[in-house]
Amino acid sequence: MNNDLEVAVQKLLAYCQTNDWAGYEPYDVLNSKIVNSLPFLDFKLPRLILTQALKRSPINVRSLLLVPKTQNPKALGLFLSGLVKLSTTNTPNHEDLIDLMIERLVALRSQGTRYWCWGYNFPWQTRTELVPRWVPNLVCTAFAADALLDAYEQRNDARCLSMAVSAAAFILNELYWAEGERVGFGYPLPSMRNQVHNANLLAAALFCRVYKHTGDERFIAPALRVARYSAAAQRPDGGWAYGEASTQQWIDNFHTGFDLSALRTIARYAETTEFDACLQRGFDFYRGHFFRADGSVRYFHNQTYPIDTHCVAQSIITLVDLKHLDPANLPLAHSVFRWAMDHMWDHRGFFYYRILRTCTIRTSYMRWTQAWMFLALCRLLSASKPATTRVQLEHSLVQAETQR
Repeated sequence: MNNDLEVAVQKLLAYCQTNDWAGYEPYDVLNSKIVNSLPFLDFKLPRLILTQALKRSPINVRSLLLVPKTQNPKALGLFLSGLVKLSTTNTPNHEDLIDLMIERLVALRSQGTRYWCWGYNFPWQTRTELVPRWVPNLVCTAFAADALLDAYEQRNDARCLSMAVSAAAFILNELYWAEGERVGFGYPLPSMRNQVHNANLLAAALFCRVYKHTGDERFIAPALRVARYSAAAQRPDGGWAYGEASTQQWIDNFHTGFDLSALRTIARYAETTEFDACLQRGFDFYRGHFFRADGSVRYFHNQTYPIDTHCVAQSIITLVDLKHLDPANLPLAHSVFRWAMDHMWDHRGFFYYRILRTCTIRTSYMRWTQAWMFLALCRLLSASKPATTRVQLEHSLVQAETQR
């Protein structure tokens, strides 16, 4: 199975390199030169309709709409995290690829702010607001900063730590808010005081990592306060709604996975057992609701379709992150991988977007599918190697670095 994993990782890596790490996005219709040339479409309702229509279409017409393929900072962060995990393999030009990802993150930082922070490479229309292209947001910034911390922890690169600390300061100083017992972060815009639990926990996890590496006390209290707030919002059955608004009451796979992985990170870096019971209940809910007997995974907790590659990737990542909770996690993660290879893999070296009840959407999305699957497969490959082999390889890397 590890040989199959290594082959898939290398083919996927080659595909992403060949495409210069650039691609389409499910929500990128507003990057269309044709759409932007038609003023009567520049209103909320047409923007929402166009976005959903293109996202759901089984036929990719982006080239006809003159939507360009672009690089996405969040995708670059995911690639960077995956490449760091590949340090125990014989990937050609591995160190050069890590350097490239870091430099691309430097180049694509959001402008007009003193912080290191990142936004999406497309404007997107929410139900209430238009979020402009490149405006920094919590999720994009958190994943980029986490990747920089991954690089720092492997390489001891002070620049990576400095950028990650600045990103955490952006989230703390510009997005964090508290009103009585309620706390959270402005997302997707600083002015929007939504209660989105995965955003809360992702930020709290980043704060704890920064605190662990710097000892900077300003991060730990907000991290634990926000984590406690969102942990308290866990439902009795162990699940979390996406957010607290009446329009945010769904429970899906990858956002629940974000919650669980973030809680694990908080426990590790804050050195606390406070959230252990919450994490166990959440994991039991996750295992019980999102996995099917054949190895496929659900998008929503109460319905099978769509089967989405982003959910496949996060399911593998969550199982790896929480492997200490159940020895069956890694075998299950391998089953998910095998199912994805049998049903969502294209021989050209990429993964399809979604399987619906009636058809498969074979569009390739660089961030939504390829970057996430790359990270997931790298994490699974690393976790599946015998511990003695990992230690020996890591020792060899340290010796090679010393001899430079």
